[in-house]
Amino acid sequence: MSQASATQHSAPLAAVDPIWTALKDEARAAIAREPTLGAFLHASVLAHRSLERAVCHRVARRLDNADVGAGVIESTFTEIAANDVDLATAFRADIAAVYDRDPACQRYLDVFLYFKGFHALAVHRFAHQLLKAGRRDFALHLQSEASRNFSVDINPAARIGKGIMIDHSHAIVIGETAVVGDNVSLLHGVTLGGTGKETGDRHPKVGNNVLIGAGAKVLGNISIGDCSRIGAGSVVLKDVPPNVTVAGVPAQVIGPAGCPEPARSMDQLFSVDPDAYSDMGSGI
Repeated sequence: MSQASATQHSAPLAAVDPIWTALKDEARAAIAREPTLGAFLHASVLAHRSLERAVCHRVARRLDNADVGAGVIESTFTEIAANDVDLATAFRADIAAVYDRDPACQRYLDVFLYFKGFHALAVHRFAHQLLKAGRRDFALHLQSEASRNFSVDINPAARIGKGIMIDHSHAIVIGETAVVGDNVSLLHGVTLGGTGKETGDRHPKVGNNVLIGAGAKVLGNISIGDCSRIGAGSVVLKDVPPNVTVAGVPAQVIGPAGCPEPARSMDQLFSVDPDAYSDMGSGI
């Protein structure tokens, strides 16, 4: 194939799947700069025909263990991905979310290869599908291995939307009946947990475009409104209205969210206007 023909052939792919195209270009550039990693980068990225197949391979390699090898895990993941087109959309949205929001991220390749928040989230997405298919034991095994490898413990039954960033990912806990909307950002040390030994629906329901700061604990079957912010170190025990900032122990409304999409802006600073929100201060 001539160079012109090759360019014509690749152009539609770049238009339809720009993240996968960019990721492969970044892998080739990385090989040129660091030939020592050539075999690793080829096996992780360039050897695969789609992003979802590459994710299956990369995440399975990170989960490889003496009990269940990477080959078995990758085969299982590949079967799931082939039967769930939503996974392809979710992977791309999650990679794009990290690239867009994390100033330390310079390439899509960084997220795909090295960011354990993305890897832990991908494992959860596979485990969730296994649980829905009745394969609870395999799902629990994946939860355990993700916790051990990535320090992220997400129950396979938790429902998580697309475009999620789990920054640094250390010490994240998300309970069984938790729900997380689309385009949410979680920083390290966040817990979406229960309040005791109650059973049934007992975990938080987080709306869209929510930013949850480092170390925040959101506990109980409560609702976190769309486009809200939860300050670092806060303990949230009651419903949070949309478009506000809450902080403290226990958390209180301290002002507006500050922007239309807090999870994307990642702005964690706020100024308190005690008069503007005085009537909402006890609302949560």
